[in-house]
Amino acid sequence: MLKIAEERINILFEMADEEFAQHPERSNRYVQMARNIAKKYNIKMPALWKRRFCKECKSFLKPGENCRVRLSNSCVTIRCLECGNTIIIPYVNEQKYRRRMKIEHTSQEGTDE
Repeated sequence: MLKIAEERINILFEMADEEFAQHPERSNRYVQMARNIAKKYNIKMPALWKRRFCKECKSFLKPGENCRVRLSNSCVTIRCLECGNTIIIPYVNEQKYRRRMKIEHTSQEGTDE
């Protein structure tokens, strides 16, 4: 049952993405239906779709259309243009990983000589 619920959530979000240009209100309804399925079966929203809807007004977010995405101070800031809600997502772990890989790469080059 849980696998079927996850498949339905993915299908609804894909349909919301396709329908957004012509029918944004239909996309919002698809998001609402996907959230209801996730609540009913007590499963987490897949990470792929978790940031594609506004937590405040529950509308589908399409970057450049009804939300603004900015990168600043090690954070991704997503602002919903319908309700004005702001989602701030830090990406410190990715920076730490990149620095660690850079240090490991430079230390390996030094030992080859």
